[in-house]
Amino acid sequence: MSKQWLGLSAGDLGRGIAAGDILPSDLCETFLSAMAEHEFTDRIYARTTPDRARAEAAAADARAKAGRRLSPLDGVPISWKDLFDTAGVGTEAGSGLLRGRVPDQDAIVLRNATAMGTVCLGKTHMTELAFSGLGLNPVTQSPPCFNDHDAVAGGSSSGAATSVAFGLAAIGIGSDTGGSVRAPANWNDLVGLKTTSGRLPMDGTVPLCPRFDTIGPLTRTVEDAALMLAALEGTAPVDLTGTSLVGTRMMVLETSAFEDLDPTVAAAFDDAVVRLADAGVAIERQEIPEVAEAMALSGVLFAPEAYGVWGKAIEANPDAMHDQVRERFRGGKAVSAPDYVAAWRTIDRCRLAYGARTAAFDAVLIPTCPILPPNLKRLETDGDYFVKSNLMTLRNTRIGNLMGLAALSLPTGTPSAGISLMGRPMGEHRLLRIGHAAEAALT
Repeated sequence: MSKQWLGLSAGDLGRGIAAGDILPSDLCETFLSAMAEHEFTDRIYARTTPDRARAEAAAADARAKAGRRLSPLDGVPISWKDLFDTAGVGTEAGSGLLRGRVPDQDAIVLRNATAMGTVCLGKTHMTELAFSGLGLNPVTQSPPCFNDHDAVAGGSSSGAATSVAFGLAAIGIGSDTGGSVRAPANWNDLVGLKTTSGRLPMDGTVPLCPRFDTIGPLTRTVEDAALMLAALEGTAPVDLTGTSLVGTRMMVLETSAFEDLDPTVAAAFDDAVVRLADAGVAIERQEIPEVAEAMALSGVLFAPEAYGVWGKAIEANPDAMHDQVRERFRGGKAVSAPDYVAAWRTIDRCRLAYGARTAAFDAVLIPTCPILPPNLKRLETDGDYFVKSNLMTLRNTRIGNLMGLAALSLPTGTPSAGISLMGRPMGEHRLLRIGHAAEAALT
């Protein structure tokens, strides 16, 4: 067993297993030992599943020995956000409202990934019912940011991100409704893939806003994101060989995404754009008015749907929730059905216009988050700071959700200051190939 395995990409671990250099059971024990010893494990994992992990790793041992591995990730240990159902193991979505909830079967994506040989280490902490981008959860635990232990890790997939960043999982599986994969990936210097809504089955996943909810991996590399997407789908991964940025076109989307940027974030983004251009990307800067039109409707879309899903449960036991998250849900209570329907009609029109205006580009670029990770203690005590920080954290990522896009957040080399590449709806494979080439330019 080697602690060096904890810092390797999932792809490299899989290749080590295939070559006979790594035994899946040894790899599993290495991660379980690291989890037992790490100071932040209880703040990252809501529940661990060592018995399941050991059984799955033992099965992977036998397949590797027989030369019958199921996928490139067969035998690789990963974590799951605590809103993915796990048979016989609590799935509470970070909420006191669901305390003691134990499903009797796995979520479909977990079943798919298990059938491809991945090893389930456990369930990671998250924001209550996934309705905040900060990663603060006074009801359960608030994972620390990898780059600043006094700051939040980003949410709602906070534990998913930190399980990877701190070397306690090779990949973390999260969900993204308004930025909940990309924000924590951004603040913990990971790759975060937001898939297109509808691409992956949500069955067995605790919902927030079903029309926006998506599933995505948080990983060390773009290759890992591609391998994990295939495992979640139960398919073969996209071929990433021969990727290049030469001859590609990318748009810098000049919109509210650039207002009030932290100076560190602004400098990191500008430097990343220069490096992409040096690698062969033709960069153009444009505005798309329909993006601003859609952003103005956020309050008429997200909170009303979330409250429609959770309102009765919340009002039956409101004291079980952190007040800031509870009131965010309640913000959707007063929106009328006609306003909600009209907003969606506008979103559909804006999406068509956005698609037409970006059709000639390989990706659209924005800073992933406009701010650096906020201080955890201040978020707990300063309500205004919480509200402002949460809105700013999700402001940029929300563009991808409103436009119904596939999106990829990449590290820039500046801690907690990533860059987002937004692609086309259902265009994950093309986006991953472009992201793979961009990753090389930014490393």
